[in-house]
Amino acid sequence: MPARKLYFESIRVGDELPALAKAPVDRVQLSRYAGASGDYNPVHVDELYAKSVGMPSVYAPGMLVMGMLGQLISDWARGGQLRRYNVRFIKMVWPGDTVVCKGRVSDRHGSGGRYFVEIDLWAENQKGELVMKGGSQIQLFYSLEDENRQRSGQSPIVVEVPRESLVVPAPQASTSEAATSSAPSAPEEEDDEDEDSDEPRTGASSKKTAPREKPAAKTASLPVAKKAKK
Repeated sequence: MPARKLYFESIRVGDELPALAKAPVDRVQLSRYAGASGDYNPVHVDELYAKSVGMPSVYAPGMLVMGMLGQLISDWARGGQLRRYNVRFIKMVWPGDTVVCKGRVSDRHGSGGRYFVEIDLWAENQKGELVMKGGSQIQLFYSLEDENRQRSGQSPIVVEVPRESLVVPAPQASTSEAATSSAPSAPEEEDDEDEDSDEPRTGASSKKTAPREKPAAKTASLPVAKKAKK
């Protein structure tokens, strides 16, 4: 049976993506990720080293959680093209934490036969705390008929669709930060102005050997377009 495909005409602003709950993070997964990514920062794989620099244990690289959110998008947007994907690291993920990835359609628009859906994304731990937030843009065929026309060399179906931004505050890591757009179910982080944290960042740099104090939140992006898995 062919995999379900997603078409622009069936999507509405406010639609929620099926939540993706990952198995609890463990040290074996961290070691495997280090081997696959080439990121051998000892704070992620060496328990003794992590404790020597003041951490309670090793912790997950932020890029590992970013990959989990990426899986949520690729599982949902079958038949679409990923045009933009960016995240912001909010809170550290420790061994034993369960990461739940969530998303919601915040905008849809189309012009000249090209159709786009904007997605607000966020990840929570088992306590409901926000550990990552971000967004992505997916390009889709308008309908099955539109896909068949374009694949046969015909012109696309053209429907002008103005932006339909969802006017709902985004999940916030700071009670003082201005709200944008996302799901109201995502919790706010307390005492975390301007996305700063007393915990070290979980960035992907392999040169970092000790945590920093109160780093600015970072944004990672994958700007290249690629075909979502079918």
